[in-house]
Amino acid sequence: MSVDFGRKVLVLRPHRRASARFALRPALVTATIAITTLAVAVVALGTGEFTLSPSQVVEALAGEGTRAARLVVVEWRLPRVLLALIIGAALGLAGAVFQALTRNPLGSPDIIGLNVGAYTGVLVVTVFVGNGYYLIAGGALVGGLVTALVVYLFAFKRGVQGFRLIIVGIAISAMLASANQWFIIKVDLQAAFKAAIWEQGTLNGLGWAQVTPVAVTVGALCVALLGYGHRLALLEMGEDAAAALGVRVEATRLAYLIIGAALTAVATAAAGPISFVALAAPQLAQRLTRTPGIALVPSAAMGAFLLMLSDWLAQWAFAPTQLPVGIVTVSVGGIYFVWLLARQARR
Repeated sequence: MSVDFGRKVLVLRPHRRASARFALRPALVTATIAITTLAVAVVALGTGEFTLSPSQVVEALAGEGTRAARLVVVEWRLPRVLLALIIGAALGLAGAVFQALTRNPLGSPDIIGLNVGAYTGVLVVTVFVGNGYYLIAGGALVGGLVTALVVYLFAFKRGVQGFRLIIVGIAISAMLASANQWFIIKVDLQAAFKAAIWEQGTLNGLGWAQVTPVAVTVGALCVALLGYGHRLALLEMGEDAAAALGVRVEATRLAYLIIGAALTAVATAAAGPISFVALAAPQLAQRLTRTPGIALVPSAAMGAFLLMLSDWLAQWAFAPTQLPVGIVTVSVGGIYFVWLLARQARR
């Protein structure tokens, strides 16, 4: 006897001993988000002082068209677009992991303080070591991971409760923000100016040198997420239910915490602390897909779409002035919060 849970499911059987099940609506929504994101990416590749039509962009990507078009699209603009897609997906995944672990829509790296911790790592490196790109990236990565570990240890008391993790994260974030202000005062003016721009979150000045390490690291972390299968969904059901189904709750939660913190730290190391993408992407994806819990793939697709659209707006909304993309994401996040509060008020 089959049980109907009210959702249409697509079953693929490439082999009699292998099969895969896909919920139809989430798959269609994710595909729609991905296609829309690619469309925005093509528009972004063709927008600028050297304007190109979408067909010319596609020709340049295929190695055809004029030499000037290939130079502008492939060498100058494509790295930024790829980084926007990869970093946006990483932030969407990180937000989905933390919101599932805490079972709270506010449980994102922004709120817990991992972005602030990564910024602290950058300032420590800038003050005591130097301000090279890879030094800054390493400082952000270490700062984010150490902050995640500190939050976990302070929140641990016969296990980790989601609400306690958020409260501890907010407290640690406030203390680190004060330390960051002190570091800004201590550094020289030029370093403080660079740190202030980086703090807003920006993709300006990034190129192919940053694409490969970011893509490889994010890809490895995605493989690690896949290795844990559906355990995140089981944890979202509650500790008792997950333990009854054979999940080692604390060890699995710590592994997801490290992966989520690493995704945030890699994104922050590359482009600075970009706010609200990790917070909004999982919730928007869940509302569109109507899944009972937080879904990873739709969240990643929504994160890529939000950052790609925000970066395009940051470049050309006030042209010729290019804004840091973090300013746009904060504005989008503010609109999202107003909508969420209005929605809750109507209820």
